[in-house]
Amino acid sequence: MLSSPGIGSGLDVNGIVSQLMAAERQPLVALTKQEAVYTQKLSAFGQVRGALASFQSALQDLSSGSKFQALSATASDATVLSASASGTATPGSYQIEVSQLAQQQKLASSGYATTDAVVGSGTLSIQFGSYDSGSNTFTANADKATKSISIDPANNTLAGIRDAINAAKAGVTATIVNDGSIAGNRLVLTSADSGAANSLKISVTDDDGNGLDGGGLSALAYDPTASAGSGKNLGQKAEALDALLKIDGIAVKQSTNTVKNAIDGVTLNLAQTNVGKALTLTVGRDTKTITDAVQAFVTAYNNTNGTIKKLTAFNGPGAQNGILLGDSTARAIQTQMRGLLNTSVESGGALTTLSQIGVSFGKDGTLSLDSAKLNTAIDTNFDGIAALFAKAGKTTDSLVSYSASTSKTQPGSYVVGVSQLATRGATQGSQIANLTVAAGVNDQLDLTVDGQVVSVTLAAATYASTDALAAEIQSKINGATGSSSSVQVTQSGGVLSIASARYGSASQASVTGGSGMASLLGGSPVISSGVDVAGTINGVAATGSGQTLTGAAGNASEGLGLLIAGGALGARGNVTFSHGYAFQISQYLDTVLGNDGSLNARTNGIDSSIKSLDQRQAQLEARLTQIEKRYRAQFTALDTMISSMNSTSSFLTQQLASLPGSSQN
Repeated sequence: MLSSPGIGSGLDVNGIVSQLMAAERQPLVALTKQEAVYTQKLSAFGQVRGALASFQSALQDLSSGSKFQALSATASDATVLSASASGTATPGSYQIEVSQLAQQQKLASSGYATTDAVVGSGTLSIQFGSYDSGSNTFTANADKATKSISIDPANNTLAGIRDAINAAKAGVTATIVNDGSIAGNRLVLTSADSGAANSLKISVTDDDGNGLDGGGLSALAYDPTASAGSGKNLGQKAEALDALLKIDGIAVKQSTNTVKNAIDGVTLNLAQTNVGKALTLTVGRDTKTITDAVQAFVTAYNNTNGTIKKLTAFNGPGAQNGILLGDSTARAIQTQMRGLLNTSVESGGALTTLSQIGVSFGKDGTLSLDSAKLNTAIDTNFDGIAALFAKAGKTTDSLVSYSASTSKTQPGSYVVGVSQLATRGATQGSQIANLTVAAGVNDQLDLTVDGQVVSVTLAAATYASTDALAAEIQSKINGATGSSSSVQVTQSGGVLSIASARYGSASQASVTGGSGMASLLGGSPVISSGVDVAGTINGVAATGSGQTLTGAAGNASEGLGLLIAGGALGARGNVTFSHGYAFQISQYLDTVLGNDGSLNARTNGIDSSIKSLDQRQAQLEARLTQIEKRYRAQFTALDTMISSMNSTSSFLTQQLASLPGSSQN
């Protein structure tokens, strides 16, 4: 057998086989080209996905509506105060004079030689309230609970007490300041909150048997109504003060230097006083922020549309066209977004289309903004701009407000009816409260608050007024319940009422016993349970929870939440719920980009096609290998046969030449 094809016969076997295989490989070349096109499309859809995801991210801020309700608040003297305004503020100007800044109370102990010096063991009870120096009375802050901190031999040093107070998160910050003297380590207690109602009263139960003269843990006692050395053992270094100011001549007092809603929708941040030099605060519509927000929407759409347009472009015969030219998925996304922007929004207001605020399509399919037209809309229909972009609910009754919706809530106008207002669980006293509370006699109340059973012990005292007693009761109950639930204690004509802060059927404030029940609430207090609001939305019974009515399942208003803050029973007007453009497109993109969306379906189809082509190529490669083997076997056999025939021909020629009579002899 010949070791190298073609040597014996002169045939170019390798060349012949290569040419034959090149012809056989034409289907494989076609499959490779087809796979390359699919890969390019997959990459192109990756660009589309990225562009749509970026567009959706840009829509997040616009969907909330806050950007389109921007107002600015500017003070003529920024050293005195700065200000900000929400969408509920009313444009205007105000004259403001600040006469006093709010501050926190600071108390300091006497000095100790070291931070490891033992102070004493026992219990610190920290109470917040208002101190009136004129009447020398302390009234508990009803909104703040009394906090008790246990001090034992493990933490009874100056540093240990500091750490225990800070760990208790009792609304007081403890630090140690060294004044440089021999016994210069002083414990400084600072109320976490400013304001006159956050003055401190610190009571001490001294386990070491010391009295009120300042020995042991009693050195940290502070009763503002007592005399020094008799329970008033800490020194006041800073008084608890309210912020005092005048707005257009009207006196305003607030507990912090952040003054909220003294002017509706405006927050003032006080920095210093300006007695006798009133400044001007100007509240106006923040045209730039709104214009920037609308322009951001236009730009985000144009960027996304530009990407899709480039990928689907037809650039003429012989030119390089977009890889997604003619692709139905890409074209559908572009068409759907444009269709959404060309459809009016039923917002319940005068603005229903983008063109009304200066946003319109050009001939090339891009959006443009007419700033002059937008400014006119801001001046004439400021509140309506937000509804054009965001999900919004507009009610005709001031005591009915939109609070929530779900993906199932359909845009529309719905009639609202209320058949029952929400109430709070409460215990109403049956007689005037006894203002004298004696320890172990009538100082305890047992009650259930929103399902939580608590027992409280009131401070023994003769209270100056029923309001002061109510503040003490509220403070102690809310201290016992913690952040999970709370009550409000009020009085009318000297009769106490304890009500849950929560509305609805889960609301409960039931006094069930205790030594002070009869003395404080009378022999037959009335206990009532809270009820949920009841009514209809869109003519169908809605679900009531607390003060919130929610549209029924299966109805067009499903998931629409309305807060019913009060008012009459019966018809309560309408609520118009709308999906603004930014919200609609963002919601549409959720369906496109989701796992079951059209984009995933299309790319999954392309992936499947690529895998199928890979399989066909592998099969064809295996078949071509067999074909080449067959060709080589056939041509090798032909080569061998021709070589053999050539050898036979040479032999016969030689033999014939040797015969007698041949011409060679």
